[in-house]
Amino acid sequence: MGDSKKEWRAEIRRRKNSYSKEQLAEMSSLLTQRIALHPHFQEARLVLLYHALPDEVDTASLFHRPDILLPKVTGPSSMELRRYEGAGSLEPGAFGILEPTGPIFTDYDRIDLAIVPGMAFDTEGNRLGRGKGYYDRMLPLLKHAYKIGVCFPFQHITPSLPTTPTDVRMDEVIYDWE
Repeated sequence: MGDSKKEWRAEIRRRKNSYSKEQLAEMSSLLTQRIALHPHFQEARLVLLYHALPDEVDTASLFHRPDILLPKVTGPSSMELRRYEGAGSLEPGAFGILEPTGPIFTDYDRIDLAIVPGMAFDTEGNRLGRGKGYYDRMLPLLKHAYKIGVCFPFQHITPSLPTTPTDVRMDEVIYDWE
């Protein structure tokens, strides 16, 4: 595999295409069960989750908590956080993703746990995003949050992904269910 982020994104897309929607849904279910049992998830007072794209680990089963934040895309490279106030508070937004309509949240220091999607993660906790920079701008603001990257097993890369000095490492990556 090459050293460029673009090449890695193409490789991950190729890998994803070898799985059916049903296979991805089954893996999502197993991965989110593992997250639900994670001590950081159980102990967190305020959790940042995400509403998944069709090819991402679907975290919607974790939205049952009363203390959830979700991102809302506000521009070509920007997003804000909003409180999740139930399924009725979601509306279609950017990329066809359901986005929250709850109050804007800016007290980033109060976030205990961030569950973060990515195209790929490596063994060092480095994250490869989709290339738009939404999370690249958000993650540095989460100075106190424990950051867990979540991906399917075929998105976990060994030994390492290409990085830049501004990339924020995850504290942990969940990519299997054992």
